[in-house]
Amino acid sequence: MQTRYYELKEVRRSGMRTKNAAETDGRGLEANRNNHKLSNSNRVITSLAAGALAGAIAKTVIAPLDRAKINFQTSKTPFSHRKAVRFLVKSYLNEGLTSLWRGNSASLARVVPYAAIQFSAHEQWKRMLGVDVAGHQSVAEYRRAIAGSLAGVTAVSLTYPLDMARARMAVTQKDMYKSLPQVFVKIWKEEGVLTLYRGYSPTLLGVIPYAGASFFTYETLKRLIVEHSDNVAHVGPLDRMFCGAVAGLLGQSASYPLDIVRRRMQTSRVIGTEYKTVVGTLLKVVRDEGVIGGLYKGLSLNWIKGPIAVGISFTTFDTLLHFLRTLPFFRNR
Repeated sequence: MQTRYYELKEVRRSGMRTKNAAETDGRGLEANRNNHKLSNSNRVITSLAAGALAGAIAKTVIAPLDRAKINFQTSKTPFSHRKAVRFLVKSYLNEGLTSLWRGNSASLARVVPYAAIQFSAHEQWKRMLGVDVAGHQSVAEYRRAIAGSLAGVTAVSLTYPLDMARARMAVTQKDMYKSLPQVFVKIWKEEGVLTLYRGYSPTLLGVIPYAGASFFTYETLKRLIVEHSDNVAHVGPLDRMFCGAVAGLLGQSASYPLDIVRRRMQTSRVIGTEYKTVVGTLLKVVRDEGVIGGLYKGLSLNWIKGPIAVGISFTTFDTLLHFLRTLPFFRNR
């Protein structure tokens, strides 16, 4: 009798999963039909707009933590959370509240186009690689990771000078670089135009695992949530935040040493220490500061700000993208 009860219970659960899967498939088909009603140019425009706003919101929220992280990344000062808080408090007392967001204008000037291009490029790379139409699940997962990496490479290549300018503003006093245009003018005159791409190599090497792991983890976790849920047939905002947080945690951990190298090379001129090559910078940091204290300096702070930023970014993007693509303005053109 008890065995029969459990059998009926399992059948009921299976039925619920089947129903939810059908509902999910139905919503997925409806979403695909809606997307098919959009021209590819409108898909690009909506993903650019949603990505830009998602990047701006996420970066502004974690800007003070980002400034503290860059300050330790570009110096030999040992990192601790207490010292990070002390740095932020000192900045606030000496330069005011807005100093905590110093360099954020340069950051937004980079992040807005970067996020817009990355999200839009990801959709286009998925389309070209046939991620959503791949017959076998393992093939789809493999292509999903590649699409994420290619999206990151595309965005970095098109926006790198803005990242250089943001890093310079974050580690200098206001009298050295008063505005974003002044950073470009001063670097161009005093150091040459190629300096705007100093640190590009480690950035490129770092974004491949970072973007690949982030997009792969986010989309895989969303799919798993739907497949293993008995009561919901879609992924809600809190679920998306969770998926994005895990994606950010894994992505940034995978590429963090190269982020250290990038920052050292970008700011070597203003901090008075020469870092010329990727390998040379890695060896110098390890020799002077050690592996954990050097290459992973500030990683624990990244484990706080990274998941927050990526979670906000992915959630905002998905929400805005769905909203924009339901507007008659885009659907009827």
